[in-house]
Amino acid sequence: MKTRERFVQRWFPWLSAGYFLLLTIFMTWPLATRMSDQMAGQVGDNIYFVWMIGWFKKALIDLHVNPFNVWFLNYPEGWSLAYTEITPAQLLLAAPFSLIASPTFAYNAAHLLSFLLSGLIMSLWVRRLTDSNGAALLAGTAYAFLPFHFAHFLIGHLNLSGLQWFPLFFWGFFDLLLYPPDGATASGKYQDRVQPAGSAIVKTGIGLGLIALTSQYYLYMTCLIAVFIWVIYTAFINRSIWCDRNFWKHWIFASLVALPLIAIAVAPYVSLAGRGELPDRELGVVRPYSAGLTDFLLPSTDHFVWGSWVGAHFNRDMWVEGTLYVGLVNLGLAVFAWLNRQKTGNRKLLILMGAGGALALLLAMGTDLHWNGAPVEIPTPAFLQGMISRSTIPIPLPGWLLFKYFPLYAKLRALMRFGIFVLLFICTAAGLGAAQVLKRFAPRWKSALTVGLILLVLFDFYPGPYSEFAKVQARPVDAWLASQPGSDAVVQMPFSIAEDQEHTYYTLVHGKPYVGGFFNAFPPAQYKRIKPILNNFPDKESTALLRDLEVHWVLVDPTCYPDWKKTRKEIENFGFELEAEPGGMAVFIPQVEK
Repeated sequence: MKTRERFVQRWFPWLSAGYFLLLTIFMTWPLATRMSDQMAGQVGDNIYFVWMIGWFKKALIDLHVNPFNVWFLNYPEGWSLAYTEITPAQLLLAAPFSLIASPTFAYNAAHLLSFLLSGLIMSLWVRRLTDSNGAALLAGTAYAFLPFHFAHFLIGHLNLSGLQWFPLFFWGFFDLLLYPPDGATASGKYQDRVQPAGSAIVKTGIGLGLIALTSQYYLYMTCLIAVFIWVIYTAFINRSIWCDRNFWKHWIFASLVALPLIAIAVAPYVSLAGRGELPDRELGVVRPYSAGLTDFLLPSTDHFVWGSWVGAHFNRDMWVEGTLYVGLVNLGLAVFAWLNRQKTGNRKLLILMGAGGALALLLAMGTDLHWNGAPVEIPTPAFLQGMISRSTIPIPLPGWLLFKYFPLYAKLRALMRFGIFVLLFICTAAGLGAAQVLKRFAPRWKSALTVGLILLVLFDFYPGPYSEFAKVQARPVDAWLASQPGSDAVVQMPFSIAEDQEHTYYTLVHGKPYVGGFFNAFPPAQYKRIKPILNNFPDKESTALLRDLEVHWVLVDPTCYPDWKKTRKEIENFGFELEAEPGGMAVFIPQVEK
């Protein structure tokens, strides 16, 4: 028995990695059998990230150019990747696979790695806190396979699926914050289980840097939550820490470790903001992304047993961002840890996670109170009726003030995403609670109880085998364009579909400059100028604009025009001739003037 325990203790990280690899394959099945050319869910944001993986490889390996300058989209003006999230850390996970397989395979591999690493890092942190392998695996399982994670995986948000760096950062963060300044220890307390300051500094700095390289949303939100926790501790729990020079030295070193990575991550966005090209969001756009308590209490609509029932009886229109279910097992174990916080030796840690989680919950609830996907409004008070021409008014929350007045807060759209910190801290607390539960049982029962608790967590979160997959493939017209000499520009008609993500992906195949692109967040100036004109194609103004833009290949989808014969005749009357129809796509070129 002791030999087996020593083996597990020594090889726990590797055994855990194998465990999470197998569990990831099971929880995302049958993706592992379709990695090369299919993605879970429907075509959407996922294919944009497939394009980004392919473009980075092409830019760096084949063309040796700056991948952030995408000159061939929004042609001829060009486009910067900073208009949307670049997620270099997630692309780095995909990079090795893109060298030996398709961009689609690399995209899927990066997603699977995000599950594996999320579970592994969380389990290592909780193991350090509790010295319990069972509690560590439970916390890692709960965190890796959160319904929040599955929702963003299914919709194709590769950036927001990068949850693995949160436990790394907060592991180091809490070690630095609670590390004994004089080197003293107290038996059974949190400080006995922290690693040396150097390790905590690296975890904090690298963790925050990787968060920055994953998502600017996550960086901003992490900084808000972490600073709040830091202030709570230093202002109310341990004010004497202000006089300790080692404390400040550790934080300065951690900042220096993080700074280069953060600078690399934010530089493109700072450049755009300096040119006034990253405007604030409108309140009307942000309000619907306010979470209600129902979002944290309702199981996912993808749950294999009661998901359909939840979708039929509750408003889940915002299911992607609003899938914030904490889990019954998680919540129960976290509450148990809180009630026994004196016994866990992690009282301060639980208090700080509770404070951070409470703030995250409040901020996730957005600008005004919502319930079941709808704003909660009250009758307009009598003293306001003369000033407001509405019979009801919303109930404002602190997020409304932050949106109005706090720096950069109005750049955010989906405030629901603050909810990930609620889930993170509950999963960590659940691990602490599980350790306390397991201590109450004889060794011979601990393994069975651990397996039972993990199975309950998996049952609570399991989406069932995925049945909907989208095949990633180019159109016949893209292969035809690739065979044409030169680098003349392409435009897709009707222009209303020109910014669909798949058309950006098609540029990987045909290799021609493209007038459109994926611009739904912050459309560039040229695109905003030409869109209303090209939406009227074919007419005199739109066809003249195509010539001004030096477009040679005009792709027209006949299925989008009710009277195709009439539309074709109009296009020809404006000086374009039909060149080919590969795969049913009509390709027009400007007629050569005689």
